[in-house]
Amino acid sequence: MENQTIVDALMLGLLEGLTEFIPVSSTGHILLAGHFLGFQSTGKAFEVLIQLGAILAILSVYSARLLKIAAALPHDPSARRFVIGILIAFLPAAVIGALAHGFIKSVLFETPKLICIMLILGGLVLLAVDRMALKSRYDKAMDFPLSLCLKIGFFQCLAMIPGTSRSGATIVGALLMGADKRSAAEFSFFLAMPTMAGAFAYDLMKNRDILSAADLPIIATGFVAAFVMAVIVVRYLLDYVSRHGFALFAWWRLIVGTLGLAALYAFG
Repeated sequence: MENQTIVDALMLGLLEGLTEFIPVSSTGHILLAGHFLGFQSTGKAFEVLIQLGAILAILSVYSARLLKIAAALPHDPSARRFVIGILIAFLPAAVIGALAHGFIKSVLFETPKLICIMLILGGLVLLAVDRMALKSRYDKAMDFPLSLCLKIGFFQCLAMIPGTSRSGATIVGALLMGADKRSAAEFSFFLAMPTMAGAFAYDLMKNRDILSAADLPIIATGFVAAFVMAVIVVRYLLDYVSRHGFALFAWWRLIVGTLGLAALYAFG
């Protein structure tokens, strides 16, 4: 049983890394896959804690750029504005996530049918937005005004419903408000860092009394798998999105959500 659980953790970690930064909802995919695999994690902590692997993937791929921004902070107003913009965008999710943490973990995380419905609805929205002839006013994430950052932050809060997708919500919000596809995806990458780090720290604090040493190999396996897969995705996603848009991910969501509903009705 332990070996099977490790295998499940490996599969779910790879799924987390594959889906975290594309607009298909990594949490929704992991919860659905875990449901059908019979995977049960202590306090549903595994599903949140392995996101640290994806955070480190972003830090790894963007390390040079992050160091450049950090070095520019004392003398470059645009660098300071960008960092402040990321923090402003993070704020709504930090406040609402902390207040609604119990409801999210105990109710929303335990409703596979809701996840499937949100995957389908999100796919339809993404498909519609991808086909819109939107005029872009911003082609660099560093140039987003603070008001736009705050609005994107409120869009991110929609992702507290599993199946919605954090990256999907932020990308769609940015596109609707004048960002081009590449800058919208890139801002979503940067916003993921404080958002996922905050979720990791808060969930670890909430579950510290119920997690045990027996949980560590499972979480570590998922963490490493998520890191490796996320590095691959982050390296190639922006170029793909710039050339092809988001239609592939919209259809992905529609197919997974529909198959998930069918499986739930067939097998429970």
